[in-house]
Amino acid sequence: MGKKGKKEKKGRGAEKTAAKMEKKVSKRSRKEEEDLEALIAHFQTLDAKRTQTVEIPCSPPSPRLNASLSVHPEKDELILFGGEYFNGQKTFLYNELYVYNIRKDTWTKVDIPSPPPRRCAHQAVVVPQGGGQLWVFGGEFASPNGEQFYHYKDLWVLHLATKTWEQVKSTGGPSGRSGHRMVAWKRQLILFGGFHESTRDYIYYNDVYAFNLDTFTWSKLSPSGTGPTPRSGCQMSVTPQGGIVVYGGYSKQRVKKDVDKGTRHSDMFLLKPEDGREDKWVWTRMNPSGVKPTPRSGFSVAMAPNHQTLFFGGVCDEEEEESLSGEFFNDLYFYDATRNRWFEGQLKAVTNPVPTLPPLPGDSGLGETCPGHHCGDSGLGETCPGHQW
Repeated sequence: MGKKGKKEKKGRGAEKTAAKMEKKVSKRSRKEEEDLEALIAHFQTLDAKRTQTVEIPCSPPSPRLNASLSVHPEKDELILFGGEYFNGQKTFLYNELYVYNIRKDTWTKVDIPSPPPRRCAHQAVVVPQGGGQLWVFGGEFASPNGEQFYHYKDLWVLHLATKTWEQVKSTGGPSGRSGHRMVAWKRQLILFGGFHESTRDYIYYNDVYAFNLDTFTWSKLSPSGTGPTPRSGCQMSVTPQGGIVVYGGYSKQRVKKDVDKGTRHSDMFLLKPEDGREDKWVWTRMNPSGVKPTPRSGFSVAMAPNHQTLFFGGVCDEEEEESLSGEFFNDLYFYDATRNRWFEGQLKAVTNPVPTLPPLPGDSGLGETCPGHHCGDSGLGETCPGHQW
């Protein structure tokens, strides 16, 4: 009893500390976000001039980080949304929508009225309902100098059949954040982690939320067991058995004034309904066998037709008080949830560079890294000095 009581007391103390930190970050970031709201409103005014949907064949999109790249549920297409680009002097944010035809190797820019505000480091998930829907939550907007951030907590859905955007307003959802992860689980969206940062403060999350696709309502889950510590830029994928795997990611903490220490996580957890009940969840620590990836963040994640998880690239940063250096990766790993085992991928050269694969289930996005924020958007992982996604 004594040990259990002490453990519960310690847990409540950690929750209070996290709540205080979130309040502190929220207060200090409010002024920054108010400054950026005017700029966001200006861009939305420009978007409001768009009155009809226009599809234009085009060359590949311009370079960008932290966009989302999702697989169409019914067609051999990939859907690219949002992202950011830093040209060395100025940061640009996007809310453009592009469609890549896998078989034809062609790009199309799709301009749709009333899109979500410009953003990066959001999450996008595709579900098959209603001819296909692309759900987008959160992300951030950055000032042109890349030093101030506005974190979104809005939820949008792109109806793929009609090519229309709709903002879905529902209370009780996650706070504004970037670098979180979101997956489709049955008829729900399950969201985990992420971070919120102002000029001077930051906070990382390990909370879990569920959005019901039938009732359009949010609920905060309180899983039992010991789950992941707060982090962003992790792997989050659904297993064939109906569980949700969370692996790796990044977080940082302040060790002394103006000095932060980053942590690359390499642990894995399974989140699943307890006793088959969808209103009660439990975390379990996992120890997969096989050839595991080295610690890193900003990697890409995609689901293969055989329910294996593909894991590509990423970055390993070495942070000192006055310097930051990183090692980038282009290796490939597979995680087999059925066997709870990692495999190192070996690719063979192909004569036809354009893949002719059947549509892949699930979604993936672009997860780029820029020193400071590890976000990574389950897709291509790259890094640009400034934030670690």
